Amino acid sequence: MDISEIIKHSQVACEALSAEDDGLKREVLTHAGNRWSLGIVYALGVAGPLRHAEIGRRMQGVTQRMLTRTLRTLERDGLVLRHDYQEVPPRVEYQLSALGTGLLENMIPLWNWVMDNAAGFRAARAEYEKTANKL
Repeated sequence: MDISEIIKHSQVACEALSAEDDGLKREVLTHAGNRWSLGIVYALGVAGPLRHAEIGRRMQGVTQRMLTRTLRTLERDGLVLRHDYQEVPPRVEYQLSALGTGLLENMIPLWNWVMDNAAGFRAARAEYEKTANKL
């Protein structure tokens, strides 16, 4: 695909949602660039249903507050399902929804692209640092 076709496809994709959906588009796309959202989606995709604490153990560096906040946002957007067993002590599990599985599936090509181009990114950073230090 040449650059004009890429631009045409990206315009069609960006214009597919109405102006009132623009906020929705941005908010949902935020998940694709959010380390905690992607980490949770990945963890649930690999392990299946998990409890809050189990997700937290798999997510090095996440605070309890950030984990809770991210899970709520993922649930709100339909990417994660929350199941409260109504037991004492409380038992709640999270699992990927069909939308969450779709996000995970569609992130694989991007992750592969990043891995395939890691050497190019490192070279570009090294070149940038070399020229930036001369300024």
